Amino acid sequence: MHIQNQIALVTGGRSGMGRATAEHLISLGAKVALVDIALEVADVAKDIGAIGYTADVADEKSISDVLDKIEKEFGACPRIVVNCAGICPASRTVGRDGPHPLDLFEKTLRVNLIGSFNVLRLAAERMSKASALNDDDERGVIINTASVAAYEGQIGQAAYSASKGGIVGMTLPIARELSKMGIRIATIAPGIMETPMITQMSEEVQDSLKSTMLFPKRLGKPEEFAKLAAHICENMMINGETIRLDGALRLAPR
Repeated sequence: MHIQNQIALVTGGRSGMGRATAEHLISLGAKVALVDIALEVADVAKDIGAIGYTADVADEKSISDVLDKIEKEFGACPRIVVNCAGICPASRTVGRDGPHPLDLFEKTLRVNLIGSFNVLRLAAERMSKASALNDDDERGVIINTASVAAYEGQIGQAAYSASKGGIVGMTLPIARELSKMGIRIATIAPGIMETPMITQMSEEVQDSLKSTMLFPKRLGKPEEFAKLAAHICENMMINGETIRLDGALRLAPR
């Protein structure tokens, strides 16, 4: 798919990998809509030349309304969807204060897994009715964000790992289902990235994280995620796959 002039929807677009992806797609000529639960998404969108919508990715009506607004604004549905919205709480299965809070486990799956599926299913339904973009009858591409924690979850990451493992697990069956509609899906599983969640930690913690990296000996940059997302859009043979973006990192138990 040629990115230029395509409409892209990026969730979790207020900061981190979502914002970097939006900025990179805009630099390649895409028209981008940002979605985030935070009200500040409108200001971020204005700063980078996108349009911003405040919405809950796991709420059907909220995302349907956003898709309606995008079609009204741009005259067509998104052909690129990048799901970056997510949360990363930590809690042990059995901790000092008792068992893992069930509501925290449910919330993590709701945002990370159900939210990603909700956005992609609603967007894919609209893509499926759109005209083909090229001779291969391609109609769109969906990129989800998992994590290396889907494979090597650390202590305290049961909820997070389960949510990201679900994203990895649904990638191939969805690719098989959407293939007849000319829609691709792929997942990126980042390692430790230089996002606000990490940079807000102490220098000591950040240095400890960097020491676990093999090569390059640093945290991943949001721009590197963005470049891989763009390559997935442009390379039609990438479909039904999860790609690790981690500098050969393998997480230790803690």
